[in-house]
Amino acid sequence: MTEDGALKGALQVILQEVLECEMEQSLQAAKGERTSGRQGYRSGYYGRSLITRVGKLELRVPQDRQGRFSTELFARYQRSEKALVAALMTMYVQGVSTRRVKLITEELCGHEFSASAVSAINAKLDEELQRFFTRRLEDPFAYLILDARYERVREDGLGQSRAVQIALGVGRDGRRQVLAVELAARESTGTWKTQLLGLKERGLHGVQVVVSDDHPGLKRAIMEVLPEARWQRCYVHFLRNARDQLGRRHADDCITELTWLYERHAVLEARTDLTRWLERWTEKHPKLCAWVEANIEETFTFFLLPREHHKHLRSTNMLERLNQELKRRTLLVRIFPDEISCLRLSRALAIEIHEQWVEENRYLNMGLLAHERPAQTKAA
Repeated sequence: MTEDGALKGALQVILQEVLECEMEQSLQAAKGERTSGRQGYRSGYYGRSLITRVGKLELRVPQDRQGRFSTELFARYQRSEKALVAALMTMYVQGVSTRRVKLITEELCGHEFSASAVSAINAKLDEELQRFFTRRLEDPFAYLILDARYERVREDGLGQSRAVQIALGVGRDGRRQVLAVELAARESTGTWKTQLLGLKERGLHGVQVVVSDDHPGLKRAIMEVLPEARWQRCYVHFLRNARDQLGRRHADDCITELTWLYERHAVLEARTDLTRWLERWTEKHPKLCAWVEANIEETFTFFLLPREHHKHLRSTNMLERLNQELKRRTLLVRIFPDEISCLRLSRALAIEIHEQWVEENRYLNMGLLAHERPAQTKAA
């Protein structure tokens, strides 16, 4: 399966499994199963194409010897293509419970499926998702963006917090790609190091800049696994941390002025403005100014990149769209029944957005990076 066909492939797997489940229901027996209740026997397959919004699917429709089996899938699809795709995608991303997917499948196919049949469909889907997230990374990724969001998962009857760790990359074609989505009990050096080593085992190479927040475990993992890369501390997270240095009653005009530094075209301009900012605010906010002076250089790495890349690489906002979509969907779930369903939803949504990204115009002109390759420096 190619990267560009990930969602199409997953949809094809689901539809194929629906057809197999329909045949099993019709024959009252699984393939090769010996039972007195069998209502007939299989007789191979015939090919059938289905045009969808995610591309042309080639399906294998099962046949029975008596010719009695008939699927409702194609007729229902042709009558309401848009509704069916929406329902399939709901099944694709929900993963909340067998019962919910079972109800959606009934809506699509017109009759009830057993819990075991629905579990088989989910198993096929999980296999397809796993295939995407273990694909080889042949091309270099100059930029790597890392972040995590937290979801609630039920464990032993109690709601527990789980970290969804996400890795994005920008390849040499200038397009964004989702590289990894993993679930961890919490962010730590170990969990991030495992994820980064997994990416390297899959072929990740050519990383010049890694963008992330200042999580100690994540920062340490980057330094250990990707020592050749520069580290860009997300300036948005940095400014949030800066506000924490101020009392709640204080006006944050100084933070607003600090934000202006990131609009400068060169690091020397930013440092000159920083000096003026420190002179202006040190007497009034000594704690804040001391903290900023000690940490702000970690947020200036992006100045070494081509100017056209600055606004995209100075923060982890590249992940914002994915995080917003995850938040929108998971608000409906509130708490996942298990870790598998949480990972299924997160990965499925990530693939959807990945597909959109690779079909869009390039995100960055990476030719500029080749012409303006900055001098090598060690990661922060």
